[in-house]
This record gives sequence, structure tokens and C-alpha cells, in this order.
Amino acid sequence: MAIIRNSQSGIGMTSLRTRERMLGRLREQGIKDEVVLSAISATPRHIFVDEALSIRAYEDVSLPIGFGQTISQPYIVARMSELLRNGNVLQKVLEIGTGCGYQTAVLSKLAQEVYSVERIRPLVMKARGHLRELKCANVKLDHADGNMGLSEVAPFDGIIVTAAASHIPQDLLEQLAINGRLIIPVGTEEQILHLVERVSQLEYRQTKLEAVKFVPLLGGTS
Repeated sequence: MAIIRNSQSGIGMTSLRTRERMLGRLREQGIKDEVVLSAISATPRHIFVDEALSIRAYEDVSLPIGFGQTISQPYIVARMSELLRNGNVLQKVLEIGTGCGYQTAVLSKLAQEVYSVERIRPLVMKARGHLRELKCANVKLDHADGNMGLSEVAPFDGIIVTAAASHIPQDLLEQLAINGRLIIPVGTEEQILHLVERVSQLEYRQTKLEAVKFVPLLGGTS
């Protein structure tokens, strides 16, 4: 008799119990937002990585997803999501750097609408498949240059960038709603996570947070 297993619930090192251990580590690392933790718990990270790497899916490490890109470690996904949410209900969110779609899937549980931009077409197709499997109906993916954002559907009350920029793109600042938040790693050799809050039409408040390590934010499409 064939045994059919749910790829979302997983078995062994990809099981729900393994996910619970990951949540325990996140709490120990300082993640306090239970809404974010619940979203991460409900998102099966193992389906976003190659099967050969699925045994490591719930370790606190980034993993390769092809094309020189990575899936961020769970702590960074949780930290950036917590900063973006800031205890509030999110309406419209923009993600720059869809990658395999893991952070996108978490955001889909935290916001009413999620727009995500990816410059590498094969990753867009792969992410679409993952998000379709998880029935993330409130997500729209675009194959485009993330540096320019998505002005046609701005403003956003949250923008999250999952690649390190040499500077904060002006287009992204202008697409923030008043009281909106931009979370972005900035730097080349040394990268620092930045929080930018739009205080008024012309005023922004910028806070430097912790050291991080991301792939670089590139222009153009491929």
C-alpha cells in the first residue's frame, strides 16, 4: 500500500515538531511578536528549498536556492517581519527580492495585500509554484527591477528588501505611505539593517540596527 504524505506538514526533520523547536529558538533570540511567530509556524520552510537540503530547512541558516541567491535564515525573516509589522495590522506591503517565496509566504499571513518583485525570471516561476501550493491568494508577483519598486500600486505601508543595497533607493522612499516603514540592509563589505520611517511627506526617520549578511541588490532583470 502506498503511503501519501502531506508535503506541507512534512516528516522527521521537516515535521511540525521540528518547526516548534525553531520557534523556541526564535523566542530565545528575542522575537516577541506572536503574530509573526504564528505566521512562521504556519509556513513550511522545507518546501522552499531543494529536497536534498530539506533536512536543514529549520536550522537557523541561509540556504542556496540557485542563481547565486539564498533563502534567508529564519531569524532574519522573523526579525524583519516583526520590524515591518511593529504590532500593527498591515494593509499593503511590497517585498523587493521574492527569491523562492518564503518571506513572501510569511508576509501573506501578516498583510492584506502583498506585492513582491524579483529580477530573476526562473525564481519568479519557482516562487509562484510554492505560493500556489500554499494557496497564498493575496500575493502578486512581478518580474522587474526591484530598485524601482512598484509605483503604479504605491503607496505601501511597509516595504521589505531582502538584498543588500549600496544606498537606500529614492524610488522606494517615495513609495512609502505616511507612517510607513522600510526595512532594508545597506552596505557592501559591511551590511547594516536599516529601518526608515516616513514621518511626513518630506521627512523620514532612519535607524541603524544590527549587522546582517545578504546577497547584493542588483539592477535590471534576467
